[in-house]
Parts: sequence; structure tokens; C-alpha cells
Amino acid sequence: MKSKNLGINTICLHVGEVEDKQFKGAISPLYMASSYAYENVDIKRYPRYFNTPNQEALSKKIAMLEHAEAGLIFGSGMAAVSTTMLAFLNSGDHVVLQKTLYGGTFNFVTEEFEKFGIEYTFTEGFAENDFVSAIKENTKVIFIETPSNPLMLITDLEMISGIAKKRGIVTMIDNTFASPINQNPIDFGIDICIHSATKYMGGHSDICAGAVAASDEHMQKIWNKAKNLGGSLSDYTVWLLERSMKTMALRVKAQNRNAKKMAKWLEKHSMVAKVYYPGLKSHPDYELAKKQMSGYTGMLSFELVAEIDAQKFTQALRLVKPSMSLASVESTIVLPLKTSHALLSAEERLHQGIADGLLRFSVGIEDKKDLMADFEQAFEAVTKNILQKSN
Repeated sequence: MKSKNLGINTICLHVGEVEDKQFKGAISPLYMASSYAYENVDIKRYPRYFNTPNQEALSKKIAMLEHAEAGLIFGSGMAAVSTTMLAFLNSGDHVVLQKTLYGGTFNFVTEEFEKFGIEYTFTEGFAENDFVSAIKENTKVIFIETPSNPLMLITDLEMISGIAKKRGIVTMIDNTFASPINQNPIDFGIDICIHSATKYMGGHSDICAGAVAASDEHMQKIWNKAKNLGGSLSDYTVWLLERSMKTMALRVKAQNRNAKKMAKWLEKHSMVAKVYYPGLKSHPDYELAKKQMSGYTGMLSFELVAEIDAQKFTQALRLVKPSMSLASVESTIVLPLKTSHALLSAEERLHQGIADGLLRFSVGIEDKKDLMADFEQAFEAVTKNILQKSN
């Protein structure tokens, strides 16, 4: 089956299925074996080689969703990130990265690369010159993440691809926030797409996994490194991930719709100072997001007015859960001040545009009226406390 002939829901449902030849079941059978025959077989299968029947099949689904030639499933998003970067970087090489990266990626680079003799530079901004000025003669990789976490800023994919291809640099993107439903960076010239499959691909807060999609040539290098580092995923979790991905397009599109409605509602709310969502015309990167994204994601951030204590607001919520992860069917909210950016000083947070009252909201599939009602009762609760203190 070729992706150009199939709709997105059909790909999510049917590509990468394992055929049940014995009993003709409607879903993929689960192969739990950790040991397979090696004589008189076309492929020597082993879980750490990423080629068990379930691993191999699901990788095809991910590749097709990202318009890539090949894919791999990993034990976590960070296993995917670290393996992919180390597949293309050696001692003496240099990598350019956006400063607004996922905290785990930032920590991996700053805590581990020096041990490997790998140089790195973080860009300050998102413009072409920010990247060009950071490139050195030994630069081998440019690593980006768009939309950014938590301010939902957008990086121009064609611009990054153009800069890199002129210089023979490999481009990598963490495409987790967008998901392949909303953004396909390979169509814009990016070489390698990486995901925390824990998020939109899993979508139910019960799976930890990672994924990579790229050309056959690039994937061969990644696989060579992966089988040595051992970040494979158990077949049971692979099977669960395939089950979850059957509904991914339906889930993500519903989350997109909810997020856009919530963003517009929050933008007009008297208790909200600012909303960050690329689907709003007020967002500085709205036109760019419109050009390179087919949907604006279920993620948004917003700042409360100065009088509202952001932590007390999250504690007052009843339906929306204060929770570390994101992109599941249930709505969750986090305070970067206390979680992802807690280790930064107040000055560093402000330099990145992260106010103390900023909240990251991962919108689920609940009815929007119920989400709005939950926010309203939380606003009422915190403002009541303010009035009581003032009296």
C-alpha cells in the first residue's frame, strides 16, 4: 500500500498490521518471543535488532505517516533522540540546536556530549541568521523542535532545510508536539523526524515509547547505532502502541478543534493576560504555521493576569489534571515554573519569555463546555481567596 493512495485514518488503522494467518483475527497477533530461529530463515529476528514481527510492522506505519522510507520504534523518546544524534555525531563534530528544546534533550546534550568530544551551540532565536551564525566547519547536524515548548513558537522548516543542504548538514526535528497528523517535516526537506511516542501516538498516558522516521540510508546508520545501544521496546508495548495509533488521527483532530476553541476563549478572558497558540491570528508565527502545518495541535500555553496565583489555579481545577506529561485524551496542565523550567533562574526564564504565571495546557477530547466550566470555577475559587484576603 502506498500512502498517496490512502487516507490518514486508513493509514492509522491498517498500515503496519501483522496478518493473523492462523486464526484470521481482526487485529495483529502479539508475538512475545525473545528468541527466533536462525537457520533457513530470511531474517534473523531478535528484539534488540528492532525486527520482531510487531516491531517491524509498526515501524512501517510510522514511516508512512511521516512520508518516510523507513522507521524504528524505541523504548522512549529520549532513546530515539540520543540514538539518532549519536548515529551522526562523532568526536570532533559539532551540532547546532535550538535553545527551546525539550528539557531531556537539553540535559542529554549539556551533560553527555563533552564526554564524547562533541561540540554544540544553542541558537538564541529562530531566524535564518541565528542558525547560519552558529554553524562551524565541523557542523554535522542541526536539531530543531517546532512548535516549541512551552511558547509554541514556529521554526521555518524550508529555511532550515535550505541552510543545511547547501552545507551537507543532516537535519533532525523533534516532531512530538505537532504529531505526523499535523506536520510532516520530510515534505519540507528535513531529513529525520523524531517522536516521543508516549505523547500523541500513544495518546492514553499508559505507554512510554519513541519513534524515528527517515530515508533508508539514514535509517541504516540509526539502526547500526540502535542495536548497540539497546533502546528497543518490548513487543507487548509495541502491540499496545499499534492499538493506540489506530485512533490517532481521530484523537488529534478532535484535540486540535478543542484547543483552537479554548485558545480563542482564553484570549478574551479577563483573567488571562496572553495566549500562545499558533492557530490564533494574534500569534507572531500564525502565517508560517498555516503554511507548514495541516493542524495547529492540541497544545497551547497562556499567562494569567498578575493577580492570579498560577499554582493555586491549577490546584483548584477539578476536571483538568495537573500532570507532567501531555497529548493524551484527557486534558492536563503544568506550571513550567515548577516543572520543566524549575532549574532555571528567574532571569533565565524571563530571557526565554517564560513568565512565572505561564501555564502549558494539553487539551484533550472532553466537551469544550466542560473544560470552560472547570476553568471558570477555578478562576472563581482563586479570586474569592484574593477578595477574602483583601478584606
